[in-house]
Amino acid sequence: MSDTKMEIITAMNYSNTDNILSDMKNIIEAAQHQAFQAVNTTLVKRNWLIGYRIVEEELKGTTRTDNYGKKIMKTLSKSLTKEYGKGFDVSTLYKFKRFYEAFPDILDSLSPKSSGQIL
Repeated sequence: MSDTKMEIITAMNYSNTDNILSDMKNIIEAAQHQAFQAVNTTLVKRNWLIGYRIVEEELKGTTRTDNYGKKIMKTLSKSLTKEYGKGFDVSTLYKFKRFYEAFPDILDSLSPKSSGQIL
């Protein structure tokens, strides 16, 4: 058996049970689980980076009024919602900001080897 086949078998935790239906179900469920983990990790990275960018923008405007930050958040929310749909309302953008502020070094724990794992 080739190294590539062995890597796939190992990564999917596959073992032959002599029941093809059972094996297929296990393969599908393992793939779904790995896909969910990869998506979760990617969303953590995306949300952290959005929060980082918001904080970065606010730091540029430190001499401006608090209304500057609120205006930015409303403008961003409107544009992002128009382009990408739900999930970018003002309160969610503030959550991304607080997420970054609470965990500024979280991406250090998301090494390439653990990219398929949930935090």
